[in-house]
Amino acid sequence: MGEPAGEYWSTSTRGEPGEWERMLSATHLPWSVRIDPDHDGPPFEAWVRRWWIDDLALVDCECGPCSGTRQRRQIGDTDGEFVVVLMTRAGRETVSQGDAEAELRPGDAVVWDSTTAARFAVWEPLAKRSLLIPRAALDEVGGRARTAAGVMLDGDAPATRLLVSYLDALSTALPALGTPAVAAARNATLELLTGALRVDGDVPSTSAAQPALRAAMDRYIERHLLDGTVTPTAVAAAHGVSVRTVNRIFNATGQTVGEVIRVRRLARAREDLTDSDLPVSAIAHRWGFSDPSHFTRSFKAHYGSSPREYRSAARTVGGSVQVPVVQVQGARSRPGETGVTAARG
Repeated sequence: MGEPAGEYWSTSTRGEPGEWERMLSATHLPWSVRIDPDHDGPPFEAWVRRWWIDDLALVDCECGPCSGTRQRRQIGDTDGEFVVVLMTRAGRETVSQGDAEAELRPGDAVVWDSTTAARFAVWEPLAKRSLLIPRAALDEVGGRARTAAGVMLDGDAPATRLLVSYLDALSTALPALGTPAVAAARNATLELLTGALRVDGDVPSTSAAQPALRAAMDRYIERHLLDGTVTPTAVAAAHGVSVRTVNRIFNATGQTVGEVIRVRRLARAREDLTDSDLPVSAIAHRWGFSDPSHFTRSFKAHYGSSPREYRSAARTVGGSVQVPVVQVQGARSRPGETGVTAARG
């Protein structure tokens, strides 16, 4: 597999003095950087990859031990005001701003302000992800008041985990997104960050964040249909949100989680009826229906014929099964489809 798309920089093999400072300042914000010349480890190396989410910058970085400061000159050289979310993925780093100091280890995250002096120290080889947000963008979602310098985000909090996992998925999807989709992704990013900054830590219920979360939940359900443990609780745990949030996201489309799971399982069972010689009872059990009679009733209610009738007609030369069009999510869909299009692609 090739490298993920995005703008890419790396230090040269010569290790030219000042190279890392220029690279870091160009891809993040202006910094004064120092690399310890007496360091006992291997020669200093670093790379940076940057993606644009409209006016937001998502930046991945790996580097060796170093330190840096942002003082009056670097702040003055910064074009605009930004809020930076720093997420540590490997290694150890200390970030300080004002009276706040945070030692970041894998999974930790901190929010800092570009208008205030700051410093960092990388103690061991580090991998991190930064999200650079123009402060004006946060005004769109009422996030300015929540981004005081040095705000720590709880890496175990459901909303923080959701933000981190969303950015992971977005970094791979960005190169293929069109302009309208990028704009939607940008708005969802702002909403999810604001949710992570909230005291209650739950996901915001705004329309910008919901589609991204619903699509992720749909994909999870599809991947785990055979597990036998796809429940609202399992979906909530996998996405770092509360069961209440899961129910709210699905109820917004006129469905329950249970209904979506049942329709998906019926669709997969329908495929098995035509593509395999398994007994109907085995197919029912495979797709989470412990009672074959319940499976038969559910299948007939959804498709208009029993599983045996469906199989028999499907295998008849020139035969077809006439079943009614099913009303799902307010749109007319073919039998076996759930109407949940966000999970496709």
